[in-house]
Formats: sequence, C-alpha cells, structure tokens
Amino acid sequence: MTMQDFQPFPTDALGHVDPALRNAAREIWALMTRDDVNLSMLRAGRSVPDRQWRDDVPVSRKLIPGAPGDPDIPIHIINARPGLSCPGILHMHGGGFVTGAAHHDVAMLQDMARSLDAVIVSVDYRLAPEVRYIGSVEDNYCGLAWMHAHTDELGVDRARIAIAGESAGGGHAALLAIAARGRGEYPILFQSLVYPMLDDRTGSSRAVPPHVGTLIWTPQCNRLGWEALLGEPPGTDSVLRAGVPARTADLAGLPPAWIGVGAVDLFVDEDIDYARRLIDAAVPTELLVVPGAFHGFDLLVPDSPPARQLQQARLNALRRAFIPA
Repeated sequence: MTMQDFQPFPTDALGHVDPALRNAAREIWALMTRDDVNLSMLRAGRSVPDRQWRDDVPVSRKLIPGAPGDPDIPIHIINARPGLSCPGILHMHGGGFVTGAAHHDVAMLQDMARSLDAVIVSVDYRLAPEVRYIGSVEDNYCGLAWMHAHTDELGVDRARIAIAGESAGGGHAALLAIAARGRGEYPILFQSLVYPMLDDRTGSSRAVPPHVGTLIWTPQCNRLGWEALLGEPPGTDSVLRAGVPARTADLAGLPPAWIGVGAVDLFVDEDIDYARRLIDAAVPTELLVVPGAFHGFDLLVPDSPPARQLQQARLNALRRAFIPA
C-alpha cells in the first residue's frame, strides 16, 4: 500500500506553529519522506525515542486471555497497589492503528500514575492490517474485563476506572467506550482522549486546510492507517460505522470525556466535532485546543509551554473525575 501524492511542506505553514515548537517542526520536516508513505516506513520510523523508565514506580508485564479463539494479550501494569482502592486507567497506545507498542509509553504512564496516585494497565492490542478493528477492539475490551476482574490484585476501585489513549489510542479508547456502552458489562467512569483519531473521512472525502496536518501525521498517513484498520478505502459510504467513532450515530450515554488537540493537528476538526456531538448528547465534555500545536507536540517538546498546558489540563480533568461521588 503506497501513496505517491505527498505534497511539499507549505512555505507559510511554520507561521501557524507556536514559536516554542518551531525548532522541532523544522527538524521533523527535514526527516519526513517527501515522496511516498507506506506501512514499512511507518513501522520503521519513530520520531520520539523511548524515555528511561522510572525506578520508583513499579512496572510488570503479563499475558491475559484474549477473546475465545484469539491469542493472549500482553499488558503492562504500572503502579499496582494491592490492598488499596486507587483510581485505575486502562490505556491504549498510539501509532496510527498500524504501529506502536505499549512499552513505548511506560515512562509517560509512570509519571501519570505517580501524579494521580493511580494504577494503569496498558494494552498491547493487535495491530492493523494483520487484524482489523474487530480484533483490536476486542483486545482492548478484554483488557477492560481483566482490569475489572482483578481490582483487588491491582489495588483499584472498580467504580473509578477511566480509559485513555493518544492518537490511534484515543480512537481505540473512544471505540471501547462505545462497545462497553453497548454490552453493558463493565462501567467506565471517564475517557481521556489526546488528539484522538476518530474519523476515517479526514484527508480522504473531507479535505483539510493547507496549514493543518503537515507534520507527523498527514492526510496520506491517515488514509493508510484507516484503510489498514477497516480493510477498505476510508471515506466512502460503505465504511461500517462500528469501526469509526465519528460515524456512531448516537453518542448518548457514553462516559464523560476530556479531549485535547493542537490547532494545526490533522485531527483538530474531527476532535472538535466529536466534542460538540458529545455535548449535544448530554455527555459532560471538556475540549482543549492548543494554538499552534501539531500532532505529538507534547511528546517531542515535553517541556514547552504548549505541552505543559496539555499535560496539566489532562491531569486536572482526571483528578476531578476520580473524586469519589
């Protein structure tokens, strides 16, 4: 699967980027391929090196049962607190549905667990195109079921389990919230979605402004990721709504949500629209749009003011959600 229509970086695009992020933007563009985008490239390239794990927040890895007929699922357990009753977060990693792994996010999740005094379980769901959305959603659902079944072992309050993810992980978290609502087995307190990947139509049947989506995750990448997940070209009328959060007709009854996204991220319009639809469906929702921020900016320049704004807003929203009723 290769796309040959990658467009040159708009000459005025840098002017839309926050000054604190411009050096990173220049470096990213210098490394980006200019001719095509394919699955091998996405899986080979990582623009953010793994951070060293903390010594003071425990991490363990184990396999949990998958759905009947499916393989076991690797998870990382971060900050387990047996005997306590802490908030819990089920986390899904990013990677455009086609790449990424739970271990890449461990250091970030250790920081989050420590800040919130929470226990986090991160799911290594199966990737597309080897597995379509039905398989990866089922992996994440099994992670939610396992977490609910092992709250004593983890030290988690079953009534205070949130879900979270970034980019494709945010899309998977949104899909999981919809699946859990439909099955009615495991309650979810809250969904924390960082620049979530929610709509297959972005960059395919829906064009984006020329200054949006030029860095990290482009319309070309988006088409590749969604086609891999769905098993068909994105943006068409034949796409099944079950695989796309934004195509879900009724959002009523979903968990309260926090959504954060940069103003020049490819996903900005779809994330704003999803937040609006949640609000219209009477789902308590908070939306943060960070001016001048591109996709993944908080990982690339974590100490910049825009990144700190996003990080603090996310933590504050989770803290409020975790206050016992």
